[in-house]
Amino acid sequence: MNAPLPTPPAALGEIRNDWTRAEIAALFELPFADLLFQAQTVHRRYFNPLEVQMSQLLSIKTGGCPEDCGYCSQSAHFETGLNASKLMPVEDVVTAAKAAKDGGAQRFCMGAAWREPKDRDMPALLDIVRAVKALGLETCMTLGMLTDAQAQALGDAGLDYYNHNIDTSAEYYGTVVSTRTYQDRLDTLARVRAAGVNVCSGGIIGMGETREDRVGMLFTLATLPEHPGSVPVNSLMRVKGTPLGEAAGIDELEFVRTIAVARILMPRSVVRLSAGREHMSDSMQALALLAGANSIFVGDKLLTTRNPGRSHDERLFASLGVTPMAG
Repeated sequence: MNAPLPTPPAALGEIRNDWTRAEIAALFELPFADLLFQAQTVHRRYFNPLEVQMSQLLSIKTGGCPEDCGYCSQSAHFETGLNASKLMPVEDVVTAAKAAKDGGAQRFCMGAAWREPKDRDMPALLDIVRAVKALGLETCMTLGMLTDAQAQALGDAGLDYYNHNIDTSAEYYGTVVSTRTYQDRLDTLARVRAAGVNVCSGGIIGMGETREDRVGMLFTLATLPEHPGSVPVNSLMRVKGTPLGEAAGIDELEFVRTIAVARILMPRSVVRLSAGREHMSDSMQALALLAGANSIFVGDKLLTTRNPGRSHDERLFASLGVTPMAG
């Protein structure tokens, strides 16, 4: 006799900001099939499970960053062979954004390798936001830490999302970064929210952290005053020359578990299967989508690392019956 399907908890899918670490740890401990069942139940409550948001990422200022994030190819502290460049001209960013839109992207994300932007950089950044938004794309930027005035200026220019990842748990954070505190990151997220800009914040999996650290990272995100509108879950891209260039990585099913728990904790958030897809099998990506991921980066390149090509993604999504998310 077949066993009955598990019954999801009555409160599954409710929006909560009072999650406890114990509750999150218990989700990680569920049998894999039960966890995915709960995650898919939540996913279908808020999203079409056959739609995936297509975003594209462009480095608008590359390399030379004074931060010492142990995973980053753009840090000036490490010898990674990356040449630093200045902020791209507005017209070049717009050309790239047009190409992204023509290729099916709905959101255009722009990253600059800074600890924080200088006030002298703001006029060009605001022009970029306005110009890209005028193309009909959602706009997202990641520029490092922001002042209140900078966050408000970006919001007034029409920036839709600001990305500022917390990376990992508060407890493990100091192992990865020493030039910026965890509280610095939380303060920037608060400034972005206060300016009326949607928050995009997630972390990186496979940096040598424990499951307890993954619990801690998701606890921080899920107990923010508002859940991030977007939650990128990155699989570490090991870059030669960085302290984490030889990190052991993470078990594929544990990565999928992290996606599933993020979906349950933050039901309305777009959960992005972000960096690391270049090294994921199609089966792993399919499981991640089943677990509640509903956004990816498209294009051959992220900021400085490779990404699966468009033709590969089209074949994979055709086989899964997945289509781009409605605008």
